[in-house]
Amino acid sequence: MASSDHTRRIEQGKQGLALLPSLVLLAIEGEDDSFLASAVQLIHDGLKASSVSLMQGVKGQWRTLASIGKPQPPMELLSETLDTESTCTDGDWSAVPLNRPNRAGKVLAISMPSPIAVEELDSVTAALDLADIGHRAHIKTTRRSAQLEAILEVTALWNQSRETDELLIQIAEASTRLLGAERATIFLPDTSGESLIGKPALGVEDGMLRIPVGAGVVGKVMESGEPIRVDDDISDEQQQINRDVDQQLGFQTTTLLCVPMVNSQRETIGAFEVINRLVGNFTQADQDALVELAHHASVAIENTRHVEHLVTTQTKVADEAADGVALIGRCDEIEKLKKTIGRVADTELSILITGENGTGKEVVAQLVHYLSSRRGAVMVAVNCAAISETLLESELFGHEKGAFTDAHQARAGKFELADGGTLFLDEIGDMSLGGQAKLLRVLEEKVVVRVGGSATIPTSARVVAATNQNLSELVRDKKFREDLFFRLNVVTIELPPLRNRGDDVMLLAEHFLDEFCKKARRETPAISGSAKKQLLGHRWPGNVRELRNMMERIAYLSEGETVSVEDLAFIDVPAPQDSAIALNLSLSAATQQFQVEYIQRQIDNAKGNMTDAAANMGLHRSNLYRKMKQLGMSADDG
Repeated sequence: MASSDHTRRIEQGKQGLALLPSLVLLAIEGEDDSFLASAVQLIHDGLKASSVSLMQGVKGQWRTLASIGKPQPPMELLSETLDTESTCTDGDWSAVPLNRPNRAGKVLAISMPSPIAVEELDSVTAALDLADIGHRAHIKTTRRSAQLEAILEVTALWNQSRETDELLIQIAEASTRLLGAERATIFLPDTSGESLIGKPALGVEDGMLRIPVGAGVVGKVMESGEPIRVDDDISDEQQQINRDVDQQLGFQTTTLLCVPMVNSQRETIGAFEVINRLVGNFTQADQDALVELAHHASVAIENTRHVEHLVTTQTKVADEAADGVALIGRCDEIEKLKKTIGRVADTELSILITGENGTGKEVVAQLVHYLSSRRGAVMVAVNCAAISETLLESELFGHEKGAFTDAHQARAGKFELADGGTLFLDEIGDMSLGGQAKLLRVLEEKVVVRVGGSATIPTSARVVAATNQNLSELVRDKKFREDLFFRLNVVTIELPPLRNRGDDVMLLAEHFLDEFCKKARRETPAISGSAKKQLLGHRWPGNVRELRNMMERIAYLSEGETVSVEDLAFIDVPAPQDSAIALNLSLSAATQQFQVEYIQRQIDNAKGNMTDAAANMGLHRSNLYRKMKQLGMSADDG
């Protein structure tokens, strides 16, 4: 008897076994949105049933997952099956729970034209159950793999963003693509903490949506720190949607998924919301993916805000530094120079700054830097005269560890440090010929190679050079490379000596005195008339630097409310080519002495060639001889 019952159960279970291979194949190859419909169709055809429905009970309401044939199964039958977790019948209908214990609330209901054995019904349901479990595992694995790949790709791009608004748009676009949603918005508190700002918000002016803290689903997520899902067929959940926002956006929200955004300190900093899934409702897998996206988005937003803060700080520092650099003066030469700097600063032209020591060549280089688009980057200054030839290459181009005896670690050179900014090469005329050749190669190829290394390192540093020497003469004397001279000398800015700038002396004196008195925390004294006369009559061999140093001494050491002549401590060093004419001579005698010294200096400069000396003075050689004879000078040019 027992054997015959066992045989009967096997026979009645064959239908489920027959359907299992097809269902398993469908589970592996079928799409997520079509698997259940195809599975129900297979069962319907295999059993020759009148109607087959796969139902799911959610919060007291029944949702049809897939159905073939009509009418729908009785709701009382479905509820009884779900409650008892056993097979139940009602007329032609039989219902069996899936996934026992039935946490998913799924029930398979079948209407047959003739009665079906419970064992056969159980076998079919078991086959569907196995296929459903396998399909969900397959889809979960496939989707998770695709999501992880996509998340890795998009988060790599997010961390390259330097502006928060641009980043929020990238995050929203990536999340709608990954989760198959219509729209996405990131909500972050405003500075007052009383409102939440949602970006991007399509259909709103400036693309920014403002809602009160605590309003709607977003507010609840922010307060609780827990995700919320709203399905389109659950009326209780639909009531959570803030319809005021829908009205403001001119949009209809049907499904919604919102998760909290948590920073590295585990603080909720915002909410990440996606709305209107393109197919069906948002799933638990969607929620898990959005939680992960929100985590990466929080990190990216924190990083971007930090970068924005650094950029803002850097810009502020650059602005303050630029405000502290000024070319003081109103004489014609300085006004022309200011216009030239304004025209060439924001170009890539090579600039050569010439002038005597102390005239302000570095100030001009700083102005060129701060008036250019490179002002946010660094300006690196190198005094070529202060670096020995053996160290110059290492200083400019860097070196690798072990490149020479004292190279205990690798070190970047000045070209690398100034990448994107400006490299100021002061006293370029004192650079050795070997150093000049290497500098020319870098300027031409835009790459450097560290000493002891072989890798080429790109550099976009702009080179501004300066010298107090006559580079043309150095080129003629073979002390400076001609090709480097023409490479550097695209634009020449020549600074006049202070003695030729007239009233600029007083402008500079008052500027420096006021600047140093502020640092010394004292009132700025007035400069007396006699002191002004002395300042204007001085030759200023040290140029602006000498004047600045004098005003610094006065600011800290002088007493009283007025700067007198006694406070002026001139350091009168005669210039090499200046004549020292005694003040006790008459004008006629002083004029004659000046002419004698001037002619002799011209002859010396021409190395005794009287024709060249006469030409330099705008005279014919015979007229020069005549003038020398009148002055009592020897006319022998031998």
